[in-house]
Amino acid sequence: MPLDQTPPLNSLGFAKAPADTRVVVAMSGGVDSSVVAAMLAEEGYDVVGVTLQLYDHGAALAKKGACCAGIDIHDARRVAEDMGFPHYVLDYENVFKDAVIDEFADSYLGGATPVPCIRCNERVKFKDLLETAKDLDADCMATGHYIQRKMGPNGPELHAAADASRDQSYFLFSTTPEQLSYLRFPLGHLPSKDDTRALAAKYGLGVALKPDSQDICFVPNGDYASVIRKLRPEAADPGNIVDMDGNVLARHDGVINYTIGQRRGLGIGGLVDPLYVVKLDPERKEVVVGPKAMLATRTVPVKEINWLGDEPLTSRKEWPIAVRVRSTRPPQDAILRPLSETTGEVELVTPEEGVSPGQACVFYDPDSSRIFGGGWIHKG
Repeated sequence: MPLDQTPPLNSLGFAKAPADTRVVVAMSGGVDSSVVAAMLAEEGYDVVGVTLQLYDHGAALAKKGACCAGIDIHDARRVAEDMGFPHYVLDYENVFKDAVIDEFADSYLGGATPVPCIRCNERVKFKDLLETAKDLDADCMATGHYIQRKMGPNGPELHAAADASRDQSYFLFSTTPEQLSYLRFPLGHLPSKDDTRALAAKYGLGVALKPDSQDICFVPNGDYASVIRKLRPEAADPGNIVDMDGNVLARHDGVINYTIGQRRGLGIGGLVDPLYVVKLDPERKEVVVGPKAMLATRTVPVKEINWLGDEPLTSRKEWPIAVRVRSTRPPQDAILRPLSETTGEVELVTPEEGVSPGQACVFYDPDSSRIFGGGWIHKG
């Protein structure tokens, strides 16, 4: 190659050979991150696999087959051995408990509906683990998340995955521009999860048919209440189920057993129209119920905004965007009105039901797949 000619970029965007490019792969032991590691190893990159032990997999909080439990550490190690790259297990139990589990419990006690997976990405995987990758002299860190990183005129941009059914942008909105410059998401462009499993079979990975893990790794069978009882026993104090006027309709066995929008299991019979949980008041130990119309929300206060737009958030009084207020719902048209660099108010064009404090409000470009960041819904 002539001295004045720049080497072509490799698949990770670096102007050097894959063998000279070190990449730390965050390996959960599942099929997605295993395929990323195997793919990059086959392409000749200097791959280093890292798995985080996030909690004591012998304790009651953990469940068999959960992300980063014992079997998953074993599976990640086996992939590394088969593909011939080093693999390390890092003990992050204390960090995970302090940064994710304790806040999860406290948020529930406060009547919110937390999303611990977002905090885990924000405070553990994309913060502490990312710093570890830099300490290992890695050029970048790759994960198995279904989201895309695309280069725009002003640098890296975050985009939704090609497969909308697998898109994980709701859980990654708090990724900062600095983190995005260092991260890579090699699976985000794949048309479907079937393509990922086909790659796993191609590489001969034992996890090719391994079922997907559930979102919240430390919650057995989705039973939030049992986890909160172990962490905060006082959360199971009984109280009253009341209507909007404060009239007592029934008793309950703990506010933690209820979520905004819940209809079933209220123990209120004999009514013509169904009632829904419209508010949780932990201080008064009350579950407030009302008609479905009370769930409709048009104005959503948002804090801790992470903004990924090209212009400063406060450079405009209004931003026409699309927002997702729950991971299971598609983006809806809205207007974002900034109040500061990190706070704002979102007006939904069509009212949404079940908008709850503690959930994320993620911002999307209404005309493309780009994510403009997001923030946390609060009580206002």
